[in-house]
Amino acid sequence: MKIAVEGCCHGELDNIYAEIARRQQSGGYKVDMLLICGDFQAIRNPGDLEFMAVPDKYKQLGGFYRYYTGERQAPMLTIVIGGNHEASNYMWELYHGGWLAPNIYYLGAAGSVLVNGLRLSGISGIYQADHYTTGHYERFPYNRSHLRSIYHTRIYDVHRLMLLDSPDLFMSHDWPLSIEQYGDTAGLLRHKPYFQSEIKANNLGSPPLLDLLKTIQPARWFSAHLHTRFEATFNHQHPVLSAPAAPTHEVVANPDEIVLDEADGMDVAEFEETAEVAKADASARIAVANPDEITMDDDDETSADVEHAEGALSTDAASVLPRQSRQSTYFLALDKCLPRRRYLEIVDVPAPIPVGAEGPSITFDPQWLAITRAFFPYLSLEARQKEMPDLQTMKAEVGRQLDWVKSHLTHGGAAPVRDVQKFTRTAPGGNAPPRGSHWYTNPQTEALCNLLELENAINPPPSTLTTSSIPVPGADSDPQGTMPDVPAK
Repeated sequence: MKIAVEGCCHGELDNIYAEIARRQQSGGYKVDMLLICGDFQAIRNPGDLEFMAVPDKYKQLGGFYRYYTGERQAPMLTIVIGGNHEASNYMWELYHGGWLAPNIYYLGAAGSVLVNGLRLSGISGIYQADHYTTGHYERFPYNRSHLRSIYHTRIYDVHRLMLLDSPDLFMSHDWPLSIEQYGDTAGLLRHKPYFQSEIKANNLGSPPLLDLLKTIQPARWFSAHLHTRFEATFNHQHPVLSAPAAPTHEVVANPDEIVLDEADGMDVAEFEETAEVAKADASARIAVANPDEITMDDDDETSADVEHAEGALSTDAASVLPRQSRQSTYFLALDKCLPRRRYLEIVDVPAPIPVGAEGPSITFDPQWLAITRAFFPYLSLEARQKEMPDLQTMKAEVGRQLDWVKSHLTHGGAAPVRDVQKFTRTAPGGNAPPRGSHWYTNPQTEALCNLLELENAINPPPSTLTTSSIPVPGADSDPQGTMPDVPAK
């Protein structure tokens, strides 16, 4: 199977598909599937921009809405995860995964599917220590603080992935912590010298993702976020570090990065000026963060927002769960979609089931369905994450739930996704601003929860409607109800 892998999308879906078409024509081959590793920006209409954590200067509609409305068609099966610059209101509708648009599937906050027999798994968001052990407490229409915390990965989602058998392909936005040590570290620093302080302190990347890498040991791991191409090989039997990079005593500011700190009240021009000052006088401050990345200040979280779960489990599951049989994991990170950037790569992956004339087939992963059922009692929608049993106990429960999946569901749970989840527009699509902000119950989430005989705790239909509810002109019918209008921000 020929698979195109792309780093950060940032709304450039048209350009990504165009580049794939160019490579297909010049190479004389056909790409079967596209994977996008976050910052996808599924913006359906200008109202969705209010739910994306970036300054107004960077809020652009992009071209996704045309795929959402059907004006354009995705030319191949496209599977995406979320990053830290997303329309979080839409992503939350599909927390368990679902079609963002026809032929464009979102894996959810965490998820796993089978594509022609290949296990494709992934996790959305980025790591932030203050929120890792909290529940999914953010509430529509999301305040300023919640717009940034909602995309932080949670222990609940990492622990669910810990119990997967080794995936063939894994996607994340963040890099696993210290993965740069298993490739050309010196070359990375020559290209991105502002990573030096993070590498020296061993805090480049996500600690939970390193634990996840060691535990589930996928064959291939794809990432984005840091806006550079980098490859590494993590040997699970005998990890081999790269040679240490020679220190560059000069602190270098990232020339591309826009450093943003909304809490101090500066506008974008002041931020850019500050970055230039730091670039001119390196001794004045520590190295500036990645420039292509729009960084946000999370220091204004309230104590209630960051309340930790007492006794939260460590995610170092490699020591308590039986090891997978995989010898090594190939890691590849890619840049964002811009001219002359290395943002796209075509990889050949043998698939257990040959790809037919109609393209790849995507089915549910029975093991993931069992994990979803097993962990559902511990899904927390409050600041405090519910205490979860140890992973060995949960592994036994997943086994019991897998028996249920195989006996209760068609194809033993490996049913075609399209047979259960059918794309349905919820919000209106287009470049016209909607009237107010709306809560939508996504029929795909309802369908998946019904399949698994679980409550839809993510976006249940409102129990009552008020006369203040105003239908959005041009929106698809909403038989399950719309929440009362919330004034646009």
